[in-house]
Amino acid sequence: MKASSILANRRVRRSAQFLLLMLVAGLVVYRLKFSPTPVTTYTVTAGEVWGEVMGTGTLEARVKTTISPRIQERLAEVFVDQGDIVKAGQLLARLDDAETKQQVAIAEATLAAARATVERVRSDEVRAQAVLKQAQLDHRRSTELLAGKIAAQADFDKSAEALHVAEADVERSQAAIVEAESQVFTAEKNLLYQKEHLAFTEMRSPYDGLVTRRDRDPGGIVVPGGSILQLVATNEIWVSAWVDETAMAGLKADQPARVVFRSEPARSYAGEVARLGREADRETREFIVDVRVKELPEKWTIGQRAEVFIEIGHKSNSLLIPPQFVRWRENKPGVFVNDHGHARWREVTLGLRGSQSLEVTQGLSADDHIVRPIEGQKQPLSDGQRITAK
Repeated sequence: MKASSILANRRVRRSAQFLLLMLVAGLVVYRLKFSPTPVTTYTVTAGEVWGEVMGTGTLEARVKTTISPRIQERLAEVFVDQGDIVKAGQLLARLDDAETKQQVAIAEATLAAARATVERVRSDEVRAQAVLKQAQLDHRRSTELLAGKIAAQADFDKSAEALHVAEADVERSQAAIVEAESQVFTAEKNLLYQKEHLAFTEMRSPYDGLVTRRDRDPGGIVVPGGSILQLVATNEIWVSAWVDETAMAGLKADQPARVVFRSEPARSYAGEVARLGREADRETREFIVDVRVKELPEKWTIGQRAEVFIEIGHKSNSLLIPPQFVRWRENKPGVFVNDHGHARWREVTLGLRGSQSLEVTQGLSADDHIVRPIEGQKQPLSDGQRITAK
């Protein structure tokens, strides 16, 4: 009797444990499947929206220059450092110019000697012209005397020979003048070349700008094309941003924009579209839009990252919703609407995209209540799911 009673008690306990487990499982299933899901609610309202196209890029200067030598020589001095503001024509760096100055001095001396030679041969020409004039007179007299049979033929022959010699001397003097003047021309050109070569030892700023990088220090040998300094013009600074090609139709030059630097994410700087790129990346399907920054941060660097938001339109009295409430199904946007405690999927048509809101042109009405899972809720909503607003 006792054994059967104990066995019956064990069966009762097992049945009770099984029923308890089933009850707990049922509660869990009910909670997961049938209990209301907590959601965040937003009431659709009408308002103003400024449509924006967003792109990400880097701060760049329109004009950038590498300051490098045109000749190979030892770098003697560098007068500026990175971060320095420079003016057009300002001396930035200098090469060793001792040998080049000697070449200029030699060229100047050669030119002076060539000019002295010109003066000498011109004096010789004057002398030869005088001798020629006297020879012409003597030959004329000899001709007259020979005609009157007063002078002998020998005297006439001597005067003719002297005339030919005098004429040859004049021609030689004139040729010497041409040669000397050619030497002067060559010496002048050589002097200009040596002076220009000397000018190559000085590197000056081509415009007002900012030194962004210093690459060399005095003492080393620099070669043509080797960077000494990196310089940018500060009169035209913009953000070169990559923008999706789908936004191309709505963009044009001079559109207002705002720029947000990652160093100051809470502040926007005014800008405008300077120019549009005409080639899209074959992989990302994006193209470059240069946005001019009207005011720069107190501290900025070429190449720093920034986001640009280009204004492409403005509407009043439009239905607006926050972007985080939009969900996509089969590449179509939609939202969940609170329908008497149930989440109902509704497909919508979007219009302008603002910084904080999206325009809805179809699918919603004013005062509709759209919902989304509360923060931290990993389970997405489904159509018809019970919800409760938090």
